[in-house]
Amino acid sequence: MGSFSIWHWLIVLLVVVMIFGTKKLRNMGSDLGGAVKGFKDGMKDGSANDASTASSAPAQQVTGQPANSDKSTIDVEARQKS
Repeated sequence: MGSFSIWHWLIVLLVVVMIFGTKKLRNMGSDLGGAVKGFKDGMKDGSANDASTASSAPAQQVTGQPANSDKSTIDVEARQKS
């Protein structure tokens, strides 16, 4: 009772093919493959860019108030609701 048999999966596959058609499913598969490949390439490029920028740029410390802060600026996080 826990899992579907092979006949259930074949019926589901048949219904999906009837709804979408083989051409659309083939295009969807190639689009998905291209998206995964682009994601992997982006992750490789992103990690290479992060490593190169981290070593070349010095780390900056964030202070409480910037030196040229405008007095009319409202800090949204500091404001409390009544």
